[in-house]
Amino acid sequence: MLRQKLHNVSHKRPTRLKRLNPMLKKVIFRSGRSAVAARTVNLAAILSLGFLTACSDGGDSSPGAPTEPPQPPEEVVPFQELYDQGINRYLGEFTPMLSEADGDIVQHKFGAGDGPLCRNGSEYQMATYDQGSENLVIYLEGGGACWSTFCSANTDATAGIGQVGLLDPNRDDNPVRDWNQVFVPYCDGGLHGSDVDRDEDLDGDGNVELQRGLRNLSAALDVAVNTFPSPQRILLTGESGGGFGTIFATPLVRLLYPDARIDVVNDSGVGVLRPDEPEFALDRLGEWNTLAFIPESCPDCIPDDGHLTEYLIWQSEQDTSIKRGMLSYNRDFTIGVFFLGIGQDAFEEALYEEMEQLNAALPERNKSWIPAGVGHTFLRAEPDQTAGGVPVLDWVGYLLSDSEEWVSVGD
Repeated sequence: MLRQKLHNVSHKRPTRLKRLNPMLKKVIFRSGRSAVAARTVNLAAILSLGFLTACSDGGDSSPGAPTEPPQPPEEVVPFQELYDQGINRYLGEFTPMLSEADGDIVQHKFGAGDGPLCRNGSEYQMATYDQGSENLVIYLEGGGACWSTFCSANTDATAGIGQVGLLDPNRDDNPVRDWNQVFVPYCDGGLHGSDVDRDEDLDGDGNVELQRGLRNLSAALDVAVNTFPSPQRILLTGESGGGFGTIFATPLVRLLYPDARIDVVNDSGVGVLRPDEPEFALDRLGEWNTLAFIPESCPDCIPDDGHLTEYLIWQSEQDTSIKRGMLSYNRDFTIGVFFLGIGQDAFEEALYEEMEQLNAALPERNKSWIPAGVGHTFLRAEPDQTAGGVPVLDWVGYLLSDSEEWVSVGD
């Protein structure tokens, strides 16, 4: 019902208006509402003052009469609607069957059953690395995608932590080299958010597909909060499918770490999908049983243009402290051609349009870093890559240090 509701409503939205001015409707609506609210408050204040003055002249006031104490403002919980829709249903449900150290890295393995598993039925595992820091990197691995008409994705959970690039503790230009690490392997084919056991073999490997990304992600985040319960800062990041995965992980990380500063760096999963095909996004979310991540109050979170930009803006409006950096090659072949099948020209056009919309809607909290090229991912695969003359690790450092040099750049 939600998918149909979102689909029906989204088709009522004038695409051309969004293209000309993406936030126009929201700005007009909110500005008008704010103006009416302001006039209402001012009128109420005037009437209340007159009423109180009249009452004070009546002589019936009693100095000892009880007065109602002022009520504290109701606390607003970011993403509460998503929690009400059940995205946190697996948090606190699963614990590792075995945790064992391999040098400084601790491997956490989960058993078989109804809990975390990879899509071929093999055991799920994740890893932590404790450097005694007050800060934490949560890194979501990438590795393909799998749906009913296409399937090319990791089938097994990576052991250990590939400590290169952003995860290299010995790299001098790494801005998080001394931070603690949580590495979340990817083996569900559903962008870390899927929750469906299929009765079919989609990739011909002889196994039915168990797409339990949400269980895997939730279990890994539970290990994270048990191992690192109170970091001051968190960098949530990931590559490719893990970049898309940061979109699903953001509200879960906020729930587990309500007081930490959270910054997000999305490497090559920035939410660009098939232009003008909202059904592509809705169908994928539907068959992965992931629609609970889309708030029912926001039918335009999957608009006519088919991308996830409006949803990212909604997330940022929910949690006004999060800053987000978006990384992508302008003509990413892996996303544009292999997975989306739209071609590099269409991908490039959509990428620039969506990043411009995000940056305009959130000018202080969203920036993009876009080099020219056809490659895919940077933080571990190409950590020396530059865009506009700025190395990617330096750019991430500018974000984390709140530097004025953190600006959108491209070739």
